[in-house]
Amino acid sequence: MTLDNLLTGLNQASSLIHQNNKAKGFWDKERNIGELLMLVTSELGEAMEAHRKSKFANWENYDKLRLQLGNNPNTFDTVSFEEHIKDTFEDEIADAVIRLLDLAAGLGIDLEKHVSSKVQYNETRPILHGKSY
Repeated sequence: MTLDNLLTGLNQASSLIHQNNKAKGFWDKERNIGELLMLVTSELGEAMEAHRKSKFANWENYDKLRLQLGNNPNTFDTVSFEEHIKDTFEDEIADAVIRLLDLAAGLGIDLEKHVSSKVQYNETRPILHGKSY
């Protein structure tokens, strides 16, 4: 897989997330960039706390509960999600990514271009980018 293939669809995902957030009213007024960045940071703090508490997503139990409830395995199930996925480490990481993608689309940032360029630049840098960690 090449870097270009890896990033294909990132802008589209960003745009979809942004449109969903606009529909939910998050962009009804002008957004404060500092506030949006701190919301990403807060999601990362929540991820750290979930990790400290060893709270990880359990997709196996999620699927079992869905079957017990008689839900279609091809549809989203809120009850199973809230029981086995919500507020876990993985869920909070996803929240941070969603907030970043929303921010990027809201500001018109071409993530595919910027991430590709940054990864290519980082490939030219020394081990640990010349730092101790």
